[in-house]
Amino acid sequence: MATQYAITGATAKGIASSVERGVAEGSLDPGEALPPVRRLADELGVSPGTVATAYQELRRRGIVVTRGRGGTVVSAAPAVASRRPPKVPAGLRDLAGGHPDPERLPGLVPPSRLSPGARSHRGTPRLERLEDAVRNWLGPDGVPTEHVTFAHGALDLVGRLLSVELRPGDAVAVEDPGYHHLLDLVTALGLRTVPVAVDDQGMRPEALRDALGVGVRAVVCSPRAQNPYGGCFSSARRDALVAVLEREPDVLVVENDHASAVAGAPLHTLTGGGLARWVHVRTVSKFLGTDLRWAAAACDPTTLARHDGRLLLTSGWVSHLLQETVYGLLKDEGTRALVARAEEAYGTRRGALVRELGARGIGAHAVSGMNVWVPVRDESDVVNGLRSYGWWVAAGSRFRLASAPGVRLTVAELEPADAARLASDFAAVLGESEATYGG
Repeated sequence: MATQYAITGATAKGIASSVERGVAEGSLDPGEALPPVRRLADELGVSPGTVATAYQELRRRGIVVTRGRGGTVVSAAPAVASRRPPKVPAGLRDLAGGHPDPERLPGLVPPSRLSPGARSHRGTPRLERLEDAVRNWLGPDGVPTEHVTFAHGALDLVGRLLSVELRPGDAVAVEDPGYHHLLDLVTALGLRTVPVAVDDQGMRPEALRDALGVGVRAVVCSPRAQNPYGGCFSSARRDALVAVLEREPDVLVVENDHASAVAGAPLHTLTGGGLARWVHVRTVSKFLGTDLRWAAAACDPTTLARHDGRLLLTSGWVSHLLQETVYGLLKDEGTRALVARAEEAYGTRRGALVRELGARGIGAHAVSGMNVWVPVRDESDVVNGLRSYGWWVAAGSRFRLASAPGVRLTVAELEPADAARLASDFAAVLGESEATYGG
């Protein structure tokens, strides 16, 4: 119960603003329960309908969620305030961040020529030579490249498209477990998430079919290096998903190939299957540098027009200085060789941990990417147990909607020599909690 913060207000707008202020200031914590509608109405001297309207507005904006008989609680990731991940406690090995190995990233050197003068780039928002490089990058993987555009990262593009294409209350099909920042974004936009179960080959066709059956208007998926599960589309899975999606030509399909060059698996894209509404987006932060907030996208002409139209009205374009930097790295032979070695290293590290866990009877999922997903019975027990052994891992609750519990371990910096010790510690923790696990 929210006892440390007094909600105020005489109108629905005032009550909603009071709750939002409490969340933004940290007086109302994620997961904290708000008073029942009738109780708060009595305390404030307003009608229950006024409080219900305030709570509805807070739900629409992703600040609170309703858990049936559990009442209304502050969202686990409320769409207000400046939130940051918790700091890794001193002395612990960080396997929770999902970041690449800094030693596997190129040095970032800004281009020698800066944009001349103070002029608008709205007329030519994209460097032609970078557009050509993007077509040469995506085309061999089977992605149609007639229409390409740029954005400030994958979530920037996804958020812009969803806000243009959908309206509050519309439904979006997302992977479960899936990327936690995407789940937060969909909720913050006032949209409904519809979970689609995944396995080692990505989204399951029957689960996607069920999601489309309840009227979702967009689907967001990962063709490889799925975060956190590690799945990747096989050609057969790709074909099965296309067969499901082609029955719903008005649904926008967003394919997020976020790890691309270091995924450790080939791309079997949905976008070459003749879908009416689609976009394939790639970022470079996982293999060129986390500060390079740039994404390339190929899409159908309608999606291009809607995305670029909204971009024109906001930031206008992606910095040409950033585009020059990305272009230089994409064309540099030394950088390409470094990226190839990084992909090999991540595959070796991922495989080493999966084998060591398997040797101790612990099932894990990680056929691509730099994360390993381990199903567990009690996430808190495992996270706290591994912490006592010096490991900092991510609880699966942030990634899950309806799927079973698990923990995510990022192996980007985990040398194979350390995999045996981590697996042994993991087995010890499971033995201490007397839990059962499976692949």
